[in-house]
Amino acid sequence: MAKKGNRIQVILECTEHKESGKSGTSRYITTKNKKNTPDRMEIKKFNPILKRMTVHKEIK
Repeated sequence: MAKKGNRIQVILECTEHKESGKSGTSRYITTKNKKNTPDRMEIKKFNPILKRMTVHKEIK
């Protein structure tokens, strides 16, 4: 049987959105395996407000 408790929920927030000056935020909720990826995640995701792919970083 597999161990439980390694996966945690994380929030990804767009890095380019604040500099654009537009209102709102682009955030995604996902899970990660803390044992395999102990550092913060960086993933390219779609930002619907800017209408393009941007880098989203894990926030606290």
